[in-house]
Amino acid sequence: MTAQARPFAGTAGVATAQFEQFGDGVAPESANDVNLDVILDVAVTLSMEVGRARLPIRNLLQLNQGSVVELERAAGEPLDVYANGTLIAHGEVVVVNERFGVRLTDVVSPAERIKKLR
Repeated sequence: MTAQARPFAGTAGVATAQFEQFGDGVAPESANDVNLDVILDVAVTLSMEVGRARLPIRNLLQLNQGSVVELERAAGEPLDVYANGTLIAHGEVVVVNERFGVRLTDVVSPAERIKKLR
């Protein structure tokens, strides 16, 4: 980018700047040609929420092995799947090869995710 100073008519000591156009003549990529390769290796934290509970600190300090905490969600309801704290899906717990997993039953649409961000 280069600037060339030219005196402004009628005002002494004031100059206007002219700039060259950016670009190399290549048209910008369309929305369909978005390159996602740059974000494919970004780490994302997934968390699964079975339910929530609010406890006073007094009750929290009384918890010990074998204590039961009642959740705000009924048994059998789907759990919530979060990516970096944003709800992205609902699912159910499954066991595969003696390991727990989550089967996604409903994925939140991108439009709904954007609404919840606002």
